[in-house]
Amino acid sequence: MEQRCRKVYVSVNLDVNKDGTIRPRFIRWEDDQKYEVDRVKQICRTASTKVGGCGIRYTVMICGKESYLFNEDGKWFVEAKERC
Repeated sequence: MEQRCRKVYVSVNLDVNKDGTIRPRFIRWEDDQKYEVDRVKQICRTASTKVGGCGIRYTVMICGKESYLFNEDGKWFVEAKERC
């Protein structure tokens, strides 16, 4: 059984290095909860197959769990799991 997801736009605090490299540091969820990005594992250009949209996908570790954070034309979103 596949879990349903929805696109959730989030606020992102990030660092931009002098060479233009972007490093997300924190995301702020819909309820204003703030989560630290522990590590960026991978960065690639791809589409979200779960919720639609495409851009730069950051594979990140947050609270010990792997997640995808997308930068789509300057707006950031995640694939949030629907509650049953």
